[in-house]
Amino acid sequence: METSMLGLASFPCYTPPNRSLPKFRILSMRQQYPLASKIVVKNLPYFTGENTLQKEFSDFGKIVEVKIVKDAITERSKGFAYIQYTSQDDAMLALENMDQKSFHGRKISVKLVKLRPYDMSGPSPRASGPPKKWNIPEKQEEDVVDCWY
Repeated sequence: METSMLGLASFPCYTPPNRSLPKFRILSMRQQYPLASKIVVKNLPYFTGENTLQKEFSDFGKIVEVKIVKDAITERSKGFAYIQYTSQDDAMLALENMDQKSFHGRKISVKLVKLRPYDMSGPSPRASGPPKKWNIPEKQEEDVVDCWY
């Protein structure tokens, strides 16, 4: 009877489960789709929202994720966004139809996202060990001649 009154939260070693699983779900969804199904849309108006892009680009196929890149300090759009489709064919269709089109008064550019070399191996490489010494020849002392003339 006493154990049911205590509850699990009263134990010092118990930590309640973390309910913020959408981040993990989004990360796992990114891994399921090939990189060739991700496009970047450049030269967007700064007031463009993710919902607007979702509506405009959903005509070409099912969209997994729309991410507008924003400045970390001002939270203002940087004018480009990433759109992830479920298939490569949908991404290519969007690229062919929307590249160099007018979007809210601006000519947008649509391209496939390319894999960077450090993305293949995981995180960026870190330096390890002491810095390398340069092979700079040391100054050799020359014979000093005392000449006062």
